[in-house]
Amino acid sequence: MKSPRTMYHNPVLLKESVDGLRIKKDGVYVDVTFGGGGHSKEILGRLGDEGKLFAFDQDEDALENRIDDERFVLINENFRYIKQFLKFYGIRKVDGILGDFGVSSHQFDQAERGFSTRFDSDLDMRMSTRNRLTAHDVVNTYDSSELQRILFQYGDLRNAKAMASTLIEYRSVEPINTTAQLKNALQGFLPKHKEHKILAQIYQAIRIEVNQEIEAIKEFLMQTPEIMDKGGRLSIISYHSLEDRLVKRFIRAGQFEGDPEKDFYGNTSEPFKKVGGLVVPSKEEIRMNNRARSAKLRIAERI
Repeated sequence: MKSPRTMYHNPVLLKESVDGLRIKKDGVYVDVTFGGGGHSKEILGRLGDEGKLFAFDQDEDALENRIDDERFVLINENFRYIKQFLKFYGIRKVDGILGDFGVSSHQFDQAERGFSTRFDSDLDMRMSTRNRLTAHDVVNTYDSSELQRILFQYGDLRNAKAMASTLIEYRSVEPINTTAQLKNALQGFLPKHKEHKILAQIYQAIRIEVNQEIEAIKEFLMQTPEIMDKGGRLSIISYHSLEDRLVKRFIRAGQFEGDPEKDFYGNTSEPFKKVGGLVVPSKEEIRMNNRARSAKLRIAERI
């Protein structure tokens, strides 16, 4: 079998996202989604001898791509623990944080992980094998209202209620153990011309729930004002409208719901200001890397 190092694809919006960090030669930076190391290598290439880069990745496979560089530290943990682990390494403030949310190409290409609609495999979908919850647990133990919630909220599936009822009915006869059984259970909702698209939405919904992706993003973002030095940059790539909405609202208001809080004089104290507008990949990048097609980059500066 090929080593994981050979199976990671090109990083999305590489130049744009790293440019957004406005790297200082002696700065301290964090890549919270290391993956194949593409963004990290670009950051290290712009740092001087005094610079430092910390990277996070909860996937054990990513450790195979560790970069041999004295300025680099790879932490095999979820980025939701960013403040805790930076503190462990004696880091109180950083000059920039880069995040590339979503599933890596490598994870999609590993059949046994259960992320891809292309392969039949056990229902897993964990980004870290240390996590207890699997896709099998979600599909076979969640009640109808919970299944409806995740299919609608995380998959944008309008007939989520009917899908949830169908899954409950199917598993009452036999457990849904594999991705093929999941597809079979929901076959009535998969017209030929839309089968791949709808299956991808179903998988996405289950994957987000299994890995608590929305909760992790919220926890991570809420820690960034405290650990970011004034003038430091946040450079975040997202692929799902729900993720992008969280990032956009957080940059605008420092929170995820409602308007910024005002003091007695009516002043607000948002921690970040946006830098530029929304950045999306060029047609050429999408042609070279299909994963880039739904990518959205937002950049913000600590004020």
